[in-house]
Amino acid sequence: MKGKNSIIYIKKRLDEEAKKRDKAGEVSVDRLDPILVAHRYKDPTISLICALFAYGNVTQIVKFLDSLDFSLLQKSDDEIREALKNHYYRFQKSEDVVALFISLKRLNEITTLEEVFTKAYSTNSDVIDGINALIEMLISLYPHNSQGYNFLTSKVTTKTKGSGALKRWMMFLRWMVREDNIDMGLWSGVDKKDLIMPLDTHTFNVSKRLGLLQRKTYDLQAAIELTQMLKTFDADDPLKYDFALYRIGQEKIL
Repeated sequence: MKGKNSIIYIKKRLDEEAKKRDKAGEVSVDRLDPILVAHRYKDPTISLICALFAYGNVTQIVKFLDSLDFSLLQKSDDEIREALKNHYYRFQKSEDVVALFISLKRLNEITTLEEVFTKAYSTNSDVIDGINALIEMLISLYPHNSQGYNFLTSKVTTKTKGSGALKRWMMFLRWMVREDNIDMGLWSGVDKKDLIMPLDTHTFNVSKRLGLLQRKTYDLQAAIELTQMLKTFDADDPLKYDFALYRIGQEKIL
C-alpha cells in the first residue's frame, strides 16, 4: 500500500485508535500514566510537577509523584526544604525538587501559570514562546543551577533543529488545553490547534514506521513536522492522536 491510499488507511486506523483510547478507564492503576496523579487534583501547578517528572519508568514516576505532599505549595520555604529533604528522583536531587516547589509557590503568589504562558503565547500563537516565558519566570523566582534541575525545567529554546523536543512541557499543555476523557482542559486561553506533539521515543519510532515523520533526528523540529502532518488529519485538533500513537508504541501494537 503506497501513497495516498496508505495515508487514508493510516488516518482511518488512527481515528479508530484515538476514539478507542478516549475513555475513562484508559488511565488507571492497571494502565498507568502520570496524568493519573494529575487527575486527582485537577490543578495546573500540580499537573506541571507531574509532567516535568514524567520521564523514565512509568511505575517509578507514579510512585515518586504519590510520595509528594502538594500542600507544600502553600507552605514556607523552610517547611518545603524540611519536608522534601529526602525526596529525589533519578537526575534530581532533593535540592532540585525543593527548587521546583519553591519557585512554583512564589509564582502562584503573584500570578498564575496560565497568565504567564498566555501573555507570551498570544503574540504569535506560539506555544514555544509561552513555555520559554514560564521557564524564565521559574528561574527568576528561585535561581538554582544544577544538571538535574536544568534537565527538569528545560532550557529556554531559541531554535527547533537539534534542540530538545520539550516533550514534558508539550504534554503538560495537552493536559491543560484539550478536554476529553484523558485531558483535563483546565485552560481556556490557548487554541488546541496550536499545540505541538509531545514527542517521546514511542511516538517518534511509531510515526517513522507509519510514514508520518521523515525526519531522522529526535528533536523539536521533528515534533513540529509530525504535528503538521497530523494537522492534515485534523487541522483543529492534531494532538487527539498523541495518546493513540503513544499506546501503539508502548503496547507494541504495530
